[in-house]
Amino acid sequence: MPQQLILPAIVMSLAFVLYTAGVWSERVQRDLKGWHVVLFWLGIVCDGTATYLMRLLVMMGEDPGVIHGVTGLAAFLLMLLHALWATWVFLRGRPEAREGFHRYSVAVWIVWLVPYLGGMVAGIARGAGG
Repeated sequence: MPQQLILPAIVMSLAFVLYTAGVWSERVQRDLKGWHVVLFWLGIVCDGTATYLMRLLVMMGEDPGVIHGVTGLAAFLLMLLHALWATWVFLRGRPEAREGFHRYSVAVWIVWLVPYLGGMVAGIARGAGG
């Protein structure tokens, strides 16, 4: 992996850990709790930070590819909508909404995995190529 990708990769992996912990613990508990919402937002902060760091690399001439850019943006926006919705459900939603929220969290998580895994594979391939 190129040296300049190490920090963004670490921060994006932290986003993965936080978001995954939030989604799956909420799924297992079958009830949206405040700490799940906090994990969603922390995941977004890490994702946004890593994306910003990678954007700096693009400005220096690195090319992530159109597909990675589009899927990454779509996943980030979906994750943001998910966190906003989770916040609303937690603060104002009916108990039924809180209990049923987990059905959608996993779908958003799977969509988010596409650019995460794609970026990981691309970074590894770049490192192997020199």
